Amino acid sequence: MFIKRKADYNMTESVRVLVADDELSLRMVLQTALNKVGYEVDTVKNGKEALCMAQENHYDVAILDIRMPEVDGLQAFYEIHKIKPNLPIILMTAFGSSETAVNAMKHGAYDYILKPFNLDEVKIIVSRAIRMQQLTKEVVYLTQEVQEMGMTAMTPGKIVGESSKIQEVYKIIGRVANSKATVLLTGESGTGKGMVAKAIHYASDRREKPFIQVNCGSIPEGLLESEIFGHEKGAFTSAFFQKPGKFELAEGGTLFLDEIAEMSPNLQVKLLRVLQEKEFERVGGTKTFHTNVRIIAATNRDLNKEISEKSFRKDLYYRLNVVSICLPPLCERGEDIVLLADYFLKRFSVEVGRNGMFFAPEVLDIFRNYSWPGNIRELENAVEHAIIMSNTRVILPENLPLSIKVEDVEADGTIILGDDSFKPLREVLLEVEKRHISEAIERTGGNRTQAAKLLQISRRALLYKINENNID
Repeated sequence: MFIKRKADYNMTESVRVLVADDELSLRMVLQTALNKVGYEVDTVKNGKEALCMAQENHYDVAILDIRMPEVDGLQAFYEIHKIKPNLPIILMTAFGSSETAVNAMKHGAYDYILKPFNLDEVKIIVSRAIRMQQLTKEVVYLTQEVQEMGMTAMTPGKIVGESSKIQEVYKIIGRVANSKATVLLTGESGTGKGMVAKAIHYASDRREKPFIQVNCGSIPEGLLESEIFGHEKGAFTSAFFQKPGKFELAEGGTLFLDEIAEMSPNLQVKLLRVLQEKEFERVGGTKTFHTNVRIIAATNRDLNKEISEKSFRKDLYYRLNVVSICLPPLCERGEDIVLLADYFLKRFSVEVGRNGMFFAPEVLDIFRNYSWPGNIRELENAVEHAIIMSNTRVILPENLPLSIKVEDVEADGTIILGDDSFKPLREVLLEVEKRHISEAIERTGGNRTQAAKLLQISRRALLYKINENNID
């Protein structure tokens, strides 16, 4: 990969980088790699030392591990960012989650990388940070006045996943949350566009105000205008009462327009006016309402194609597409499938009063190998179906929807089945799996992270299998 060196930026001074991590080996690796690029590197072993070094010295970039003793990386980041808001800070961690990613980007982190990382990737991120620092030293990433907000399991807009593709989504959410920009969410049906819209709203300074959702495809065209803008009494035959529209109900908050491509050309013109002028009238009314609403739109269609076919307005597209987030299909988020399945299992089992349910290992294998054409929504429905069909604490293959049990054919022609007649084979396979996992752990000297890599599964999946198979 091409790495820009400091000479590329016409630098008159050497670049100084601060690296903070509690692992000596990692500090040495980063120091060596960045020295080779031409940067001066200071290393410290905790957040407290990082804060002291940042206070006493000038740095062009800081790289902080989130989990460190004494003062952790997040706390050190907050303190350093207060005193040096223009210093690009890169956070790294092996504990990826939507909470840390959203909060880090929301509070002004330059970037966020997960361990284990590629050194070329780190060098590219550092060089970009330096370039940004030189182009504008006046930049302030995100406001410091917004209080820290953790997205707990009960928080609306909870997003589950640790894959690299969903981490990129977290970063964009963190950057765009407190802006006023309209956001366009694209991606296949069932990829979680509604959850991302909620995540943006609840990570923003509008979170105390309403989040209103309108599905433009589920409301008849003749009623959609009234639904969005409201109507006056007598505006049409069935308008017996005055009714406020969604823009009024969402005042100060966020209006999420799902399936925006289903909106008629006439209504598109009226929406464009609201985006441009921040004002509208109810159907049948003359009073002009001024609005302060953040618009998030979503579609599973190709809007460029819709524009070429004259079914969607180009000017509206540009107004909506200030920031675009493309949600990846579930088949491209392989490492998130088990995490999502566990999340849905816990949620639904609590709802039906059957706590402590768990998946049999072969069910997780089926989940990993299935193509999930319906994406997250299909997985959610499959888990709910399995809970209903199971009469024990364990979810077995026979509890899954038939389409998932028999659909997926692997490259070697093997068909994944969940028939009762295969129970003896299941027992044999579980024993083989147990021996295989034990051998992987033994080969890696008990290092479960390395064992998971050897087995080509996530560490979380490995821990689950160790627990279920009672492997020492």
